[in-house]
Amino acid sequence: MRYAIYFTPRQDEPLARIAANWLGRDPFGAPTRPVEGVGALSAAEVAFHTASARRYGFHATLKAPFRLAPSESEASLRAALDDFAEVTPPVVIPRLVVGQIDGFFALVPESPFEPLNSFAGEVVRAFDRFRAPLTEAEIERRSPDSLKPDEFRNLCQWGYPYVFETFRFHMTLSGRVGPQESPRLRAAIDSLFADVLQRPVPVDTLTLFVETEPRAPFMVLSHHVLGRRPARKTA
Repeated sequence: MRYAIYFTPRQDEPLARIAANWLGRDPFGAPTRPVEGVGALSAAEVAFHTASARRYGFHATLKAPFRLAPSESEASLRAALDDFAEVTPPVVIPRLVVGQIDGFFALVPESPFEPLNSFAGEVVRAFDRFRAPLTEAEIERRSPDSLKPDEFRNLCQWGYPYVFETFRFHMTLSGRVGPQESPRLRAAIDSLFADVLQRPVPVDTLTLFVETEPRAPFMVLSHHVLGRRPARKTA
């Protein structure tokens, strides 16, 4: 069993509904209608291109999937999320746009946004005690030879290559797409998300996801609203 701390919009928000229909799965567990064609893409093409993203559900990674440390439990993790969320204010992303990272399509901030990066770093630090150390097999699955030195250092120290200075906020919408297919896929995604991306996106919750067994779909376990209590001032 693995857990992950993600950001995902509330289930009833337009961005979440559109993304669930695009990916063909709602990680909150509600029935999602079968994938449909979008623009020039057939339903089969959409299903093919979204297959890898579908298992994880619509999300942005804050604390990458991890096994629990032996000294911790699901109950202690959820309690810590409640405590962290109560004193951590939300962050509002001015605008998300459709981008392409290493060949896959995702929603990304229109421009660098330091408050978001700082928030993500706080999540990584605050919950690292809940993470069991990576095994050699888990490190190998990250293809360490392909990582840059700072990415490999992050992997060994924090369990994920893309944290702090290498963090890239993204909400994945597809698997890797070749240059010939990219224009058609981008056009479909643009047409589907154009209206909802005109509005700022509040990062106002932390969501605990769970993978109950290897290769199982990640599901929402609990939702933790940010900023319910002001942080205490220290002398």
